[in-house]
This record gives sequence, structure tokens and C-alpha cells, in this order.
Amino acid sequence: MSCDAIKHPLTRDRIHQGDCLDLLARVPTGTVDLAFADPPFNIGYDYDTYDDRRSAAEYLAWSQRWMAEIVRVLKASGTFWLAIGDEYAAELKVLATRELGLTCRSWVVWYYTFGVNCKYKFSRSHAHLFHFVKDPVKFTFNVDAIRVPSARELVYGDRRANAKGRLPDDTWILRPQDLPEGFAADDDTWYFPRVCGTFKERSGWHGCQMPEQLLGRIIRACSATGDVVLDPFGGSGTTLAVAKKLGRSFLGLELSEAYAARIAARLAAIKVGDPLDGAAEPLKSVPATKDGKRIEDRTPRAGKRSTNKPAAKKPRSKKQQTLF
Repeated sequence: MSCDAIKHPLTRDRIHQGDCLDLLARVPTGTVDLAFADPPFNIGYDYDTYDDRRSAAEYLAWSQRWMAEIVRVLKASGTFWLAIGDEYAAELKVLATRELGLTCRSWVVWYYTFGVNCKYKFSRSHAHLFHFVKDPVKFTFNVDAIRVPSARELVYGDRRANAKGRLPDDTWILRPQDLPEGFAADDDTWYFPRVCGTFKERSGWHGCQMPEQLLGRIIRACSATGDVVLDPFGGSGTTLAVAKKLGRSFLGLELSEAYAARIAARLAAIKVGDPLDGAAEPLKSVPATKDGKRIEDRTPRAGKRSTNKPAAKKPRSKKQQTLF
């Protein structure tokens, strides 16, 4: 780190525009409690300023540089969450643990509806979330802040259900609301709907927006009120928005001048204590497959003439409009 960088540390609770490596150099060593990074996946996504078509060697070398800076700025008890796609998930996990000395506490799969349609492979409906800690023993994990409803509560209405719920899962299931018995406390797949273009939560200017509820789970679990949350790839600003709503201090970095300006506007429009966007409990707010409409339900019965006039649609609730 240069002397100039030490003399000019970044101001907290705002977004800073510029290259993440240059800006991370201005973050003092050991000052960040929680870092969340959703970097470019190097799959050719069309960003306004960043080239997402690097060679594998170049991408991995760049990743090692910024991840090493994350390790430097984390406190001894700090936590680092990394969101990444299939293409480089294995390489970056190995880099973080074997090269940079982090411990992987969980390898979470984020399963979402409205997946990315693919032509010659199964449609993508997941991303990887690596939960790294700097110290394998001393780290923040607030169990009671992230409990979810149990199958006893959701399915059976059993009064014996723990009022606090249970720990979230970490194994993937096609549609979790259709198989409540398949979940156990040691599973690791998280179900949150992807933020699609028609969703009320969507900012409308960034194609890779993360759900606020997903970031809420991470920030609640791995930090406390007043802790410093860092996002080196600001994107749509969701990490920073959630950190502010939950009473954390934050540092945001973003390469794109246009994105940074929009993030600043998003942050200015919210205040500490505002509710997070999206459904807090997706399993309670989405219908099971058996309760959905079937194609045959819309087929005219024998002997009954069909008209071209479409049947009147039952208006959706506000919550349903947000999720589908």
C-alpha cells in the first residue's frame, strides 16, 4: 500500500467510483467486518465499462489480486462472501483457501426461479455463494437472526414447531415448497426469486441485481449493528442499500461512473430502518405446484363452443405481482 493511499482513506457510508484495486488500496488494513463480492463472471456479459471477455489466466490473476486485498482489509474475525457462477467457482474457492489462507464455512447454492434460458444445456437457475472466514474459530455468525420457518410450521401447522424456526438450508431442491420434508438443518440451498425485469424491486438499470432479502440474510448473520460492510463491485447497490437499512456502516466501490451515480441516488432515497424489498419468507409467499393452473384447465369441455374472448383474469395480490 502506498503512503498516499494511507493518507487518503475512503470515506465510509458512500459509493466510491473507480477501479476496485486502486480504491481497495485506500482502505486501511484490518478495518472491515464483512465483505460481499459479486464480481464479473467472465462470461461475456455486456457491462458499460468493464471487459468481461478476458483469458482465463488473466481473469484468475486479477481475481487473486482483488481477493488478496479483501483479505488484507478484513479484521482478524472478518468474513468474506463471494458470489460466483459455475465457470470459475472451483478455481476461486481453491484460490481463497489454499493461496489466501481463508477457511470456507459453507458452500451455499442460491436456487432461484426465472432462471437463465439455455439452448444446449440445462437452464441455469443457481449461483454459488462461498462463505469464507479469516479465523476458523473466531468469527461472527448470528444464528437467531437468520432462522427460517420449519416444515412443522409451514406444512403441518404443528404447535410443537419451534417459534424461532430453524437454520437455513444448503442443499438444492427443484421447488422447495413442493418438498418440505426434504429440508434439514444441515442443508445449504437458499431459495430466493431472481430479481426479474417485471419485479417491483428491480432498479431497472442493472441486469445482475441481487435480491435484498438474500443480502439481508448474509448481513444479519455475519455482522452486527455499526459494523463495516464492504462491496468492491457495487453494481446495482443492493449490498450497500441493505447494509444501510440494517444499520451497518458501509463502503461501496464501483468502476462505472453511471452505475455509481445511480447507486448514490438509491442510497439517498432510503434510511436506516427501512424494510427490505422482496418477500421475507419466500416459502410462505409462493404457491405449491399443485395449486397452480394447468393447461387442461383452460381447454374447453366437449360439446361447449369456444369463444375467442379470453376469460377474465383474477387480479393478483401485490405480493404475487412482486414474485412472478
